[in-house]
Amino acid sequence: MNGLYVRSAHEDERDAIRDMALAAYEQYGSIMPPPAWEGYQQNIQQTLKEVELNECIVAVQDTTIVGSVLLYPAKENTGTGVLAGVSWPEIRLLATKPEVRGQGIGRALMDECIQRTRAAGFTLLGLHTTDMMQIAQNMYIGMGFVHHPELDFHPGPDVVVKGYLLRLDTV
Repeated sequence: MNGLYVRSAHEDERDAIRDMALAAYEQYGSIMPPPAWEGYQQNIQQTLKEVELNECIVAVQDTTIVGSVLLYPAKENTGTGVLAGVSWPEIRLLATKPEVRGQGIGRALMDECIQRTRAAGFTLLGLHTTDMMQIAQNMYIGMGFVHHPELDFHPGPDVVVKGYLLRLDTV
């Protein structure tokens, strides 16, 4: 993709990252019950407000942020509340600006996470997703992430957040 580069976020970009991520996740507002959607939006905003900037990676096209992802370090990836103390980094809140989807931005962000995880000496990379995020889930599986049901958690009735791992020593 022309003019696209991936880098760590800057402090003055927090608002743009938040706005882009909320726009990216907006499609789930029509799928989720209103109270769940409101809670999810609040969670996204709070997470992006509190994240350390070295854990936030952005994709920039020209001068516009068109994607972002969080890469939590191992043993600190408690974003889900279920994986405290695990021995692998975890990806969270991958988001691509809706109007530029399908151009490889999500994949570029994922590739950067893989590269950083390898460079840090880890052989596993984790993430969580749900079945409603089918396009992202298909990308993760296509990249070699494997579902590990023992990492799943249930934040509400009939809601399963699935845990996936990518072995970096075999890909």
